[in-house]
Amino acid sequence: MPSREELHELVHAFYRDVRASPELGPLFDSVIAEAWPSHLDRMVEFWCTVMRASHSFRGNVFGKHMAIQGVQAQHFLEWLTLWRTHTAQRYSGSVLERLQETAAGIGRNLYYGYFGQFPMFRYEGVRAVEIITV
Repeated sequence: MPSREELHELVHAFYRDVRASPELGPLFDSVIAEAWPSHLDRMVEFWCTVMRASHSFRGNVFGKHMAIQGVQAQHFLEWLTLWRTHTAQRYSGSVLERLQETAAGIGRNLYYGYFGQFPMFRYEGVRAVEIITV
């Protein structure tokens, strides 16, 4: 089970790469702008709730994301690739599986919210390379 400190490091490293991404950075910055510190704190609480059952996160993840304009299908591939890269660098076994499956589930639900189709993501190693919709 990852410690709170480990989840803090994971979230902060992941979002450093999100912000540096030419595809994701501008999209996130358009919504979060100067609120990055509080967003990072909330994301640490989210992952502590998921992984440690801390119940410290409260919020409407789906509703908040549905308000973001300009989301495109390829954003999901980039986001999942970055998440899978960071989690694979730090974890293995059931912890890695849970972190990656949770992120894929979030991606599926948000993708459905934007595009009205539940996707399956195809991976090559840590890279999310294709979205398959039915």
